[in-house]
Amino acid sequence: MGDMDKQYTMLKNKEIIVGITGGIAAYKTAELVRELSKRGANVHVVMTKNAMAFVTPLTFQTLSGNPVVHEMFELFAGSKIGHIALSDIADQMVIAPATANIIGKIANGIADDFLTTMVMATTVPILFVPSMNTKMWGSPMVEANIMKLKEAGYEVMEPESGDLACGTSGKGRMPRIEDVLEKMEDIFTEKDLINERVLVTAGPTTEYIDPVRCITNKSSGKMGYSIAKIAKRRGADVILITGKTYVAPPRTDMRIIEVETACEMRDAVMEHHRYCSIIIKAAAVADFKCKNETCQKMKKGDDNIVLLELEKNPDIIGELGKIKEQRILIGFAAETQNLFDHAAEKLKKKNLDIIVANDVSRSDIGFGSDSNEVTIIEATGGAKHVPMLSKDEIAHIILDAAKKALKKKKRVEEDWY
Repeated sequence: MGDMDKQYTMLKNKEIIVGITGGIAAYKTAELVRELSKRGANVHVVMTKNAMAFVTPLTFQTLSGNPVVHEMFELFAGSKIGHIALSDIADQMVIAPATANIIGKIANGIADDFLTTMVMATTVPILFVPSMNTKMWGSPMVEANIMKLKEAGYEVMEPESGDLACGTSGKGRMPRIEDVLEKMEDIFTEKDLINERVLVTAGPTTEYIDPVRCITNKSSGKMGYSIAKIAKRRGADVILITGKTYVAPPRTDMRIIEVETACEMRDAVMEHHRYCSIIIKAAAVADFKCKNETCQKMKKGDDNIVLLELEKNPDIIGELGKIKEQRILIGFAAETQNLFDHAAEKLKKKNLDIIVANDVSRSDIGFGSDSNEVTIIEATGGAKHVPMLSKDEIAHIILDAAKKALKKKKRVEEDWY
């Protein structure tokens, strides 16, 4: 089943340099430093003189647990000059906020303080997180400098649109900290699925009784969303087909198709599955629908018993199992008892390559939670219990199993386009 001890918290034990420049968004970087530390990174903060006018170095020293560097020729252990010492240990560097000033300096090779000098001295990936006035962001000089940074191999995020500190509204806000962390993890992630297209289904389906009432389930879509996000991070071209849920889908660049009913999900899956090499059915599809959905709201009436006539929904994964050819087909078994036996039976009956079994009777995992504990069963006979991990980590392990299974099969020969 692969290396189950592999660390999928991409920032754990990494040496991260956070450069902070003199912009109003500098206060947001405190949250970035805190989150990096929570994820196991060892964070070193470098501040420009102007940055210290917005947030004190003590704040970042407290959050990171390391001294904050701001002097040009500060000495480190072994009498190494600071910018050389930090560049020697760094795994990744992020500059947040990245003002027009720092972007211009680095794009044109100016090294006149600790931060700019260190950028010139390091060879690790560097991520710029811009934040500035809308007009500055759109100026020809800034655009030219951004292009220079990208051509030099630096990563540059797009700022967000919204209300700005200067009282105007437009593009220029520092991206969300969650998105910055996603990008940093993306930089560390091996792109081992770059030649694959992955179809993922997620969330619940909804079957209407009348315009007001419906039959649905407790699926949040989080597991499927994690799989889609991690597959994209690992380089795959991803199609996500999702039922409606309260959780926002991943903000990464992928095709997202929203559906409501099981029949709509079936139609979307059948339209797109032939172009994919890996299909992961993580959606909780309703088994039944009302045979006669009413156009008007049903009245309560005086009867104590109301009978609903139900009929079976399409068996999407069963249908896929009959036509999968060389594709890898992965299903889920959400069970409350006899977990392994029921999952193994479904694996065989539906002609799956892999099934992921999880116990939805537990309140600490499964529907709505950020963690899961699963058993991954392979058609070839292998089975592995995965203890409680984040759903992102579980997603990595599922994709590892899919990649392993794919190597054993002939690649899909059809033209994806």
